[in-house]
Formats: sequence, C-alpha cells, structure tokens
Amino acid sequence: MAISSSSFPIFGLLFLTALMSSIVISHQQPLLDSAEQDSLFQFRFNPAARNGSHFGTQLRGSSLTTHLTHLALQIPPLTLSYSLPLSSYASCSFTIASPRCRCTVPDVSSSSFGDNLEELVFIENPALVGSLSGIIGNFTNLRRLVLTGNGIYGNIPDGVGSLVSMEEVTLSRNQLSGGVPVSLAKLKKLRVLDLSHNYLDGYVPLSVGNLSRLLKLDLSHNRLSGKIPDSFVNLQGLEFLDLSFNKFGNFGVPLFLGEMPRLKEVYLSGNLLGGHIPEIWERLGGVSGIGFSDMGLVGKIPASMGLHLRSLCYLGLDNNMLEGTVPEELGFLDCGYEINLENNNLSGKIPVNFTAKVAKKLKLKGNSGLCVDGGDLSGYAKFESSLGKLKLCNKSDISSPVLLQEGPT
Repeated sequence: MAISSSSFPIFGLLFLTALMSSIVISHQQPLLDSAEQDSLFQFRFNPAARNGSHFGTQLRGSSLTTHLTHLALQIPPLTLSYSLPLSSYASCSFTIASPRCRCTVPDVSSSSFGDNLEELVFIENPALVGSLSGIIGNFTNLRRLVLTGNGIYGNIPDGVGSLVSMEEVTLSRNQLSGGVPVSLAKLKKLRVLDLSHNYLDGYVPLSVGNLSRLLKLDLSHNRLSGKIPDSFVNLQGLEFLDLSFNKFGNFGVPLFLGEMPRLKEVYLSGNLLGGHIPEIWERLGGVSGIGFSDMGLVGKIPASMGLHLRSLCYLGLDNNMLEGTVPEELGFLDCGYEINLENNNLSGKIPVNFTAKVAKKLKLKGNSGLCVDGGDLSGYAKFESSLGKLKLCNKSDISSPVLLQEGPT
C-alpha cells in the first residue's frame, strides 16, 4: 500500500515509535497483563484516506482521523540520541536539562476524530500527561478504552457513562484521583473494569454490582474505603476480583464470595477486614488464587479450603493472626501451588510428607508454635529456607499420626 509523501510525518512517527516501543517493552517495561497486551499497536485506517498531517493539533479533523477506528500509541521517553525533529510536533516540549519528550494528552474528542473510533489505547507512556477530559467524548462506537502506565491525572469524568458500547475500561497505573463514578453503571456491555494503581478514594458505588457482564474487576492499590458492596453478588459471571491494598473497613471477609461460583481469583490483601475466614468454599471449586494477606484475620484456617478448593494454585494467608494447626486437608490440593502462612500464630506439627509435596513453595516463617517431628528431620532439612527454623516437637505436641497423599518426587 502506497503512502503519499504528505502523509509521511505521522506514519514515520508512528512506525519509529512502534520500533522504539518494542525495544523498551522487551528490555525495560514491566510485563502487561493479557488485556493490555492485546491492545498494543492497533492502528487501522481507511486506505482511501491518505491526507494525514503532522501528529499534534494539525492531525485533528483530517480525512485520516475521520475514518479512524483504532488508535493505539506508545510514546516512550525520548532522549537526544533519537534525533527526532521534535520542533515539528506542537504537543511536545523539550529541554536540555531533562531530555525527554513531555506530551499532553491529544484532543481525541468525537468532533476531531469522528464517531467511528472503536478502540483507543495509550500504553506505557509515562511522559504523556493530562486529564481525561480531552479524551472522553461522545464516542458511541468506542468499545475499548485502555490508558495504562501514563501520567494521566484528575478525576474520571462522569461522561464515561455515555460510552454505551464500552466493553473494556482499563485506566490502571496512572495518577487518577477522586471517586469511582456512579455513571460507570450505565455501561451494560462492560466486561473488564481495571482502575488499579491510582489514587481513587471514597466508597465503591453500589451500582457497580449492576454490571452483570463483568468478567474482571480490579480496583487494587487505591484508597477506597467503607464496606465492600454486597451488590457484588450480582456479578455472577465475575472470574477475577482484586480489591487488595485499599482501606476497606472492618467488616470481615464478604460472605457473598461463596455465591459467585465462576470466580477463579480473588485478592483482598492489605485491607484490615478482620474476623474469621468464613466457611464459604463449597461452590468455589474453580478458584485458583486467593490473596488474604495482611487482613487482620483471626481464628483457624478452615479445613474446608483443602477439601473444596482442588484447583487452588496460590493461597496467601500471611501476616495475619491465625492460630491452631495447619489443616492436613491442605495436603489434598493437586495444583503446583504456593501456600504462604508466614507470620501468624500457628502451632502443632507440620507433616514432612506435606512439606515434601509443596516443596519450597510452603512458607511458614514467623510461626513460633510450629514444630517438626524428630524423625522427619532429614526430609525437613531440604526446605528449611522456606519453612524457617522450626523447633522439634515434644511427644505432647503430637496427637496422632497424620496421613497425607504423597506428592510427586
């Protein structure tokens, strides 16, 4: 496909940006999750529209942009070594003291790009700064809004609720503040909502529970508070829930989790929810990951977790106040898993065949009451680095033999 010389500036920048971005991603940038990886380098256009111009304010309103359906850009921090003609791009400022391209969020309102835009993606552009007000427009056909790893700040505008075709909103790893907009509940087609790693605060709106098609909900690493809404029980298709490292209050582990049979991963770590681990696991046989670390949990580890969670690959219960013995039923888990029980008040004997099955992925440090039978020392020694310095059990510590399934050697 031929591209006219008048179109070269924007395409030249995009191709060079893509080339440099691929280098940055492979050697410097953190790995993206699957939803974000799917969004890289999706730049499609009508081949009949070849009258593009310089990237920046002159791009708006061109025949290229009015036919644009997918826009995915990655602008890495540019240095002098790239020798780009930065003076040609009005949205960039450049100083010798800080040799990086600092770009403002371009105006991609529907008046500039038409109403055909379906996907808008800006990934890993830390020098891209600005608010969402210039991005959220009346894009009735927009299905995916992915802005992750940028310098975008300010509130999430209520106008996001007008994007009625939206299936994914990923605004992770920015500097967004304010609350979670109630208007998000209008996005009835939404399947992915990821607002993680920002500075959002306040309560989570009950109306988020009305997003019945949601598969992934990630609000982790914010400053959200109050009670985790019971309305989440309506998210019957939800597979991934991450609310970790917020400020949710002392209301205990939500019981509604036991009524969400399609859950595969649930992470609540870093919220002082308190209380006991509830007996809610009977319908959650498909769960592969549970993160309940640093939650102020007390009481015993339910044996039912080992009986019902046969797909469990990761269990994080560390840094709580759990007590009692390690349930022998955890030895029935079949997955190649990690069980982190560090820094609790657990006590009693650790069966050596259990440690052999879990191998180095069983973490028990910081539980002074745990012990190992003297006859098991040879098997225990192989895993001392992860199990910690456990004491020898006295006869009074051993109530009866514990028989577990042997794992693969």
